[in-house]
Amino acid sequence: MTTHAATNPWERFGWMMAVVWLVFLVYPVMALLRSDAAPHWISIGWFAIVAFAVLYVVGFIRGMSDGTAVGDAPRSGQWVIFSALIVCALVSVPAEGGSALSFLPFIMSFASYGLTRLWHWITTIASLAVTTATVLLAPNGRSYASVLAIIAMVGVVNTVSTWLIIRSAQAEALGRELATSEGREAVARDVHDLIGHSLTVVRLKAQLARRLIDSDPDRAKAELEAIEELTAEAIAGVRSTVAGARIAALADQLAASREALRAADIEVRVSGEPDVLSPSQALTSGWILREATTNVLRHARASVVNVRIAPGRFEVHDDGVGSGGREGNGVRGMRERAAAAGAAFAVRSDAGTHVEVTW
Repeated sequence: MTTHAATNPWERFGWMMAVVWLVFLVYPVMALLRSDAAPHWISIGWFAIVAFAVLYVVGFIRGMSDGTAVGDAPRSGQWVIFSALIVCALVSVPAEGGSALSFLPFIMSFASYGLTRLWHWITTIASLAVTTATVLLAPNGRSYASVLAIIAMVGVVNTVSTWLIIRSAQAEALGRELATSEGREAVARDVHDLIGHSLTVVRLKAQLARRLIDSDPDRAKAELEAIEELTAEAIAGVRSTVAGARIAALADQLAASREALRAADIEVRVSGEPDVLSPSQALTSGWILREATTNVLRHARASVVNVRIAPGRFEVHDDGVGSGGREGNGVRGMRERAAAAGAAFAVRSDAGTHVEVTW
């Protein structure tokens, strides 16, 4: 298991839910205790109940830890467990009779959460059909009407809950795609602005050097040296932008900003965890933190920087000299990034500079 899996409470303790639900196997157990079937069928029934319980819990744990999402195709072993659960239910029928229907809610849930969406529907419809036929056709079938109601309820709950889980996963994937797209657009904008400005200046200086190369060689040489410096700065800027894209994730940017500020003897205090923000919010916050860190290092003369992270909110506050109401390129860049992410942006210069982004 990965580190994430090891620290995910659902993956560590979710098996307990499977164990708790096994309490409903009390109905086939009671049926076996009252059964007047042949002894060998009763023995098979007891073995089937134990095997069913073990297989159900093992399959539940495997389904949570194999990295597949609800509705995705599972590992081949899950199909073997699913088939074995059905066999256990079938071999219990001679000893338990209609009480063997109590296995169906477990089989339905296993298919809904551990197999594909198609098998969710196949198992749910088949369970409803078998139980309905038992209620209508079997002797004393009406005594199992409550089981039919439970199976219908489980079918509805499984259908709705799995649909919500799948939609949530799709929304999260879309958020990651949007965050990636926003990051790429931001990098493209930075590179375009940087290269566009640098190449414009280089072109003008090259034209000037060409005109001066005969009449004023010394000045032409100076212009060529300036072109060399501008080119080096542009290359460094592109590398810096690409490096910034690589650490745009908020957790990584927090570590990078903390290291940069501490190197300047500036204390960093962080409250909140990056994972309370969505992927797109975290990406935007990472970019804004990066720019805010640059501004602090260049202008603030601060001794402490406070970073606060809360659901839908990201703040950076330093105790420096403030901007005096002036809004430079860095602040304008942060404002543009926040607007592109659909966030409200505010900056105040009271007892330092306070940058706040809210969604």
